[in-house]
This record gives sequence, structure tokens and C-alpha cells, in this order.
Amino acid sequence: MMVDLLLMTSLGFLGSFGHCLGMCGPLTVAFSLGAGVGEHPNRWAALRFHLLLNGGRMASYALVGGLIGGLGSVLVAGGHMAGVGSDLRRAMALLTGGLLVWFGLMQVSPGLLPRLPFVHPLQGQALHQRLMQAMGKVADGRHWWTPAALGLVWGLVPCGFLYAAQLKAAETTQATAGALTMLAFGLGTLPMMVGIGFSASWLSQDRRSQLFRLGGWITLIIGLITLTRTGDAMTDYGGYASLALLMLALVARPLSRVWPGPMRYRRGLGVGAFVLGLAHAVQMVHHSWQGNLNAIWFMLPAHQWGVLAGVMTLTLLFPLALTSRNDLQRWLGSAWRTLHLLSLPALGLGLTHGLLMGASPSRWLPTSPGQWWRAGCLLALGLGVVLVRSRRFWTWLALEKYYGAPKPIPPTHADPTPKPHR
Repeated sequence: MMVDLLLMTSLGFLGSFGHCLGMCGPLTVAFSLGAGVGEHPNRWAALRFHLLLNGGRMASYALVGGLIGGLGSVLVAGGHMAGVGSDLRRAMALLTGGLLVWFGLMQVSPGLLPRLPFVHPLQGQALHQRLMQAMGKVADGRHWWTPAALGLVWGLVPCGFLYAAQLKAAETTQATAGALTMLAFGLGTLPMMVGIGFSASWLSQDRRSQLFRLGGWITLIIGLITLTRTGDAMTDYGGYASLALLMLALVARPLSRVWPGPMRYRRGLGVGAFVLGLAHAVQMVHHSWQGNLNAIWFMLPAHQWGVLAGVMTLTLLFPLALTSRNDLQRWLGSAWRTLHLLSLPALGLGLTHGLLMGASPSRWLPTSPGQWWRAGCLLALGLGVVLVRSRRFWTWLALEKYYGAPKPIPPTHADPTPKPHR
């Protein structure tokens, strides 16, 4: 728990140099001027104002975190999330960890992934306007508690950066832990937010951007820890989720005319497949093998080949995730598409990994009905991906007009052929 709180504090501190300074800085300065703080030469009065303002903001964070965590505790008390191996807890850990990884990647490289389509719980335009109006009314007050009340309302204003912390608070499934998570996040933002009240230009734009991206790495680490900290049962779920994302990424383009949604997030789906696959591998080594890689030599041959197939899958996906950027796509030109065709053998190896690792310990083939059902689903889905990507299959179905053909990648390098002088 202490490690999580330290990570949340680090996330708030590093992220505040980029996001909070740019988004909330002008608002903080406006609060100061509106309350007349900027007109007073007394620095202690200004410090008291900003401490009360941010104290109210952090209290609001803690209250929301407690409510979010409390909702999870109600589910635990009802038995729906009791135990590490419960289905709802696994699903929640996968969703929370995956979203945190997504947000972290967006901070590290803002143009890498598109924004998610769902809306923050408090991000309705009408509610946002009402909150801003309430803040304006509170700011008109001249009581000693006015800054704290203003901060309480301010803490409810929708914020994408804050959303990452709220996701972690929800994952705790405890009211106290959720409140502490949000409080730790708020404490991390405190130095910058108080400092903004005195000066908003003491760091260069480049330095703020670097610190904000470093905060993205912290978010990414928190997401990976969330994915790998829910017991051995999560190992299979992470692996299957990785395969599902890879399949969606592969069928996104041919289905783009009838189902355009996945095409918009294809790059994120591919990167997510690699991240979940990596988390699956780390969890396998950490939980199932207790960190002992020599355990491979004591496995049955079917499982050893399965491990090899999994390693090869991650090896093929690594350069694809690394080059999933617009600038690298333009720079590589047609070679980029050739490189990313490695996703097809990666899918084949990933399916092989799933089939062999799910086989009976004493045989190469499944033995129980559940194992046969799982193997059949994997094979059917893999065959479906291959057929959907085939233009001939669409032509055979007389549906070629709905097939999403690959688009040419515009070249970026100058034509090396010398042009004649006029």
C-alpha cells in the first residue's frame, strides 16, 4: 500500500508540471486576483490563501476517492468481489490497469494513441458549467473559509489527469484506501499548485513537458502493477486479453467500412496487445514460477514449446509497438507496412502459446471438455481473422465492396532521381 501511495504522489508531482500548470495555472491566478491576494504585499496572507484553496481541493479529492473506493467495498461485502480470484475483481483489475497504461502512454507520447471515446463521470457540459458558476459565486465571498470552499468545488471539476488517479482509487475497493490514494495524488500536486499562486513561469515549457512525460511513465508503471498484482488467476486473463486486442487490430482495417470503430483505435489496440502480453509474461514468471526461470527445464515438452512460442510472440510484437507512431510510419514508408505484417505470425505464435499452455500436463492435446472448448475457440477466432483479412474471401461472399483495402502510405523522402536542368 505504501508503494502505491508513493507512486500516486510521484504521479501527482510530476504530472502537475505539465498538465496542472497549463490547465489550472490561469485559474489559480484568477482566484488569487479575484480574492485580492495579488494586491497584498504580505506573502503570509497569500500563502494562507493558497494553502486553504488547495486544502479544500485535496479534501474534495479524498471525498471522491472514498466514495469510489466505498462502492467497491460494498461489492466486496456483497460477495461479488470477495477473494482475489473472483471474476469481477479480475475484470476490474484488467480494465483499470489497461486504462492506466493507456493514459500513461498518452502522457509519454501524446500523439501515439487517440483519446478514449467514453466520457468522464463529471464531464457533462451542463454539470461543468454549473460547477464553474458555483466556483464564481464562492469566489465572490470574503470570509476566511472562502478559499477552502472554493477548493472543495474546484476538486469536482472534470480533469483527464485526475481520472487516472480516480481509476486507481476505484481499484482499491476500500473507502479508506480510495481516500488515501486520492489524497496522496493531491499532495503530489500541492507544491506546483501553491507555487503557481506566486509565479507560473519559473519553469520552461520544455522542462514542464519533460516532467509531465515522466509522470506518464509513473502512470504506466502503476497500470502494469495493477495488471500483475491480482494473483495467478490473472495470468490467463491477461494473455487472452492480449490475443483479443491483437485480433481486433488485425481485423480493424478490412472491417473499416462496416465497423469503423476499431480502425480509429487500431494502433492503440496493437500497443495494448504488446503491453498486456508483456504483463502476462511478467506475471507468469513472478507468480507461477516464483521468479525462477530454471522452472522451464522442469516443464513437460508441450509447455516448454508453449513458452518458446510466447517469447517469440513478444519478440515480434516489440518492434511493432515501438514503431506505432505517425512520424515513424512516414519515415519508414512502405517498409512500415511490411514490418507490421509480422503481426500475423505473431498471432499464430500467440495462439500456439495459448493452445500448448492450456493442454493437459500429460498429453500434447486437450483432454477435458473445457480445454477442448478453449482450444476450439482459439482456432476458430484465428481462422476468422485470416479470412476477414483476405480479399478473396470477401469476393467469394460477393461482398467485396465492403472490404477495407489498405491505403497507400505517402512517401516522405525526396525523389533521388535527378531532374534535368532547364
